[in-house]
Amino acid sequence: MKEIAKEFKQFVMRGNVIDMAVGIIIGGAFTKIVNSMVADVLMPLIGLAIGQVDFSNWFIVVKAGANGARHFTTIAAAQEAGATTVNLGLFLNAIISFLIVAACIFALIKFINKLNSIGKKEEAAAAPTTKKCPFCFSDIPLSAVRCPHCTSEIK
Repeated sequence: MKEIAKEFKQFVMRGNVIDMAVGIIIGGAFTKIVNSMVADVLMPLIGLAIGQVDFSNWFIVVKAGANGARHFTTIAAAQEAGATTVNLGLFLNAIISFLIVAACIFALIKFINKLNSIGKKEEAAAAPTTKKCPFCFSDIPLSAVRCPHCTSEIK
């Protein structure tokens, strides 16, 4: 049992596991911020710009509620009446949230890659060790005076 506990501790304490856990926690918090920005800031502005549309309550009733009603003002009212709905506005909010999170992650990865490349010197091209034979165009050692392929004398 002690051996399993020791192996588990080694697994958990590896740097990449801890980094991944921190990334997941920060990602979850960031996603909440983005979802709030989309639902509470962007979508109301977009709705206002295209004519007072409230995307959070943009839905289609596919099955009437218990009393046969098919027209509801909110998703909550439709669900309370037992209606089945397709929630297009919530889906649109989720798509916009995903695109914003994906764009932020893309920008973060580009930034990290740029930071990683700063300070790294370009590797100098290795000095050539071969040359082309002017007669048969084979690769031959720089110090060769005769081509081993075509036996031509190299000057």
